[in-house]
Formats: sequence, C-alpha cells, structure tokens
Amino acid sequence: MKWIALLVLVGLMAIAFFSGLLDRVDLAFIQANRDQLQAFVLASPFISVGLFVLTYALCVALSLPIATLLTLLGGFLFGVWMGLGAVVLGATLGATVLFMIARSSLGDPLRQKAGPLYQKVATHMQTNGVGYLLFMRLVPIFPFFLVNIVPAFFGMGVGAYAITTFVGIIPGTFVFVNLGQQLGEISSVSDLVSSQMLLALGLLGLFALIPTLYRHFKPQTQLSP
Repeated sequence: MKWIALLVLVGLMAIAFFSGLLDRVDLAFIQANRDQLQAFVLASPFISVGLFVLTYALCVALSLPIATLLTLLGGFLFGVWMGLGAVVLGATLGATVLFMIARSSLGDPLRQKAGPLYQKVATHMQTNGVGYLLFMRLVPIFPFFLVNIVPAFFGMGVGAYAITTFVGIIPGTFVFVNLGQQLGEISSVSDLVSSQMLLALGLLGLFALIPTLYRHFKPQTQLSP
C-alpha cells in the first residue's frame, strides 16, 4: 500500500512534465492574464486564496519547477502579508506530503538495508536535523526538491520537519513575495535575483547553523568519579 502513493505521485509528475503544461505556465502567460486573475481575487478573495494554497501545495508535492514564479504571483495577487501566508502554508503542506511519501516508500527500505555508516549519519541527523534543515531552507542554493526529501531518508519526525520548513522558508519567501509586486514590470524572473540578496540569505542560514555546529564540535565533558 505504501507504494501506491509514490506511484500516483510519479504518475502525476509525468503528466505535468510531458503534457506541455509547464511550457504554458510561465511569466508571459501570467502577465497576459493578470487582469483576469486580479478580477477573480477581488470577486472571490477567500476562494482565490484557498485555490492558490492548494495549487502551490500540489506543485511543491510534484516538484514542479515553478515555485519561484508562484511565489511572485502570490505577492502580486494578494499583497505582501496575505501572499506570504498563502505561499508559506502551501509550500509547507506540499513539502510535508512529499516528505511523508518519500519516508514511507523509500526511507523505510533504505534504513532496513543500510550499514553502520548510514546508522551513524542517521543518528546525527536525528539529533541535529532541525538545525541542518533550517540552514538548507534559509540558504537558497540547495534544490528545493532535494531539501524536501533528504530528511525523509534519515528518520526525521514529521512534526519537526513541518515546523522547521514553515519557519525556514519565511525569510526567502518574504523577499520574493515582496518582489512579486513588480511582476507586471519584469521580463524575466532572474531580473529580480541579485547577488546581495543571495548573500544575505546565505549569512542568515549560517547564523541559524551555529548552534548545531557548536553542539557537534564542542568537547565532550567527562564527569569525575
């Protein structure tokens, strides 16, 4: 039974990639339909937010490479704060679903067949996994898809994963949601990304990693008899 969810997920991913859907959903498509999208949001604000959250969650669960575009769209349609909430909620839901499927379908068999080295890494990850995951969420150089599934292979708990994901994606999401208000004025998503922005998020991630590194490298004190 645990393989059914994985097969369904892979099937939906294949449909999305090979149907040409991703070729039609791009910046030009959104800019061409922005008036209709904004009109729908004004007419049905609650329904539009709900549909956006579900769409974002589905795209993240299927690992479709349009998360940045959807984040910008969230800021464009709903403003900074409502857009931030919708994107973070949708991304967390989608990532958690993918994590749970990967953990049950792939993580359990891997743990059963793994050797001592894996067990050592898994023990370390279970102790310090929140710090490492928070670092990877804050620093925008790690592929979102890999960050979503790697903790599943080392037995991280669902609750810790979901909370860390929710908190960890807030800074980067805030930046892109805020930039999303310029969505109608840009010709490429890359126009909004600067080296200063990446550096700032990278430094934030390093600060988040300091407690984990301290626990890992601090000398082990021995109690005197």
